[in-house]
Amino acid sequence: MTLRQHLTAAKAILVAAGIAPPEAARDVLLLAMHTLGWDRATLHARDLDPPPDGFDPRYAAAIERRRRREPIAYITGVQEFWNRDFAVSPAVLIPRPETELIIEIALSLVFATAADIGTGSGCLAVTLAAECRRARIIATDISPTALATAQANADRHAVANRIEFRETRYLEGIPGPFGLIVSNPPYVTEAEYVALAPEVRDFEPRSALAAGPDGLDDVRGVLACAAGKLERGGTLLMEIGHQQAPAVTELIAAGESLTLQRISPDLQGIPRVVVAQRT
Repeated sequence: MTLRQHLTAAKAILVAAGIAPPEAARDVLLLAMHTLGWDRATLHARDLDPPPDGFDPRYAAAIERRRRREPIAYITGVQEFWNRDFAVSPAVLIPRPETELIIEIALSLVFATAADIGTGSGCLAVTLAAECRRARIIATDISPTALATAQANADRHAVANRIEFRETRYLEGIPGPFGLIVSNPPYVTEAEYVALAPEVRDFEPRSALAAGPDGLDDVRGVLACAAGKLERGGTLLMEIGHQQAPAVTELIAAGESLTLQRISPDLQGIPRVVVAQRT
């Protein structure tokens, strides 16, 4: 069989497993590139050749994992975020494109100290450290395995000397104050969690997704933390769920320390990132 025939057969397997044809076509290509260690151009140039020795069993194993609906990022062990590759594993949430909006907004602000609550893979803390060379950052998580992943990503991108990783809930035990707090907290409701795609529900850590009946348990926690840990004039940037803007607006209005500046929409027009200032 040629490489092209292998990819065609693999696509049929994924489509039969319920993966949409366009996504299946992308996945078989990505997994072939990962298995071979080739870029896209090399694969296309050699797709009429027989595959190299050892390809068949390794590629078949990768396709079988994807057939079971395991996310591509966990199979390859890497996910791109803000044009950088981040190591990921089932211990951490896979970085999403919409979370890059937090970075986009943060880069328009002036701050010397920042905190990343619930750092997971470290994509926010590491990106901020890489883009803001003078900032010092504390990144927290309750999972030691997630913190180890984040530390590895900080080492990978040569910013570990400017990020302190701490195992704690929110910013407990960390005095602050901070000029910027960023967070992508869990915000999925219990009802939404049950209906999630199997790639998410069955593989990504539940603790990084679900946040109580209304999905706001951790959002409330981050807001309370920011009210006490931000310096005056400091900014909170927090990702929220697609239907949570009204509720979060009310939560901030009910407090006394934060002022909502706006909730910025993602590329789909969904209100996604809360921008609030410590008054």
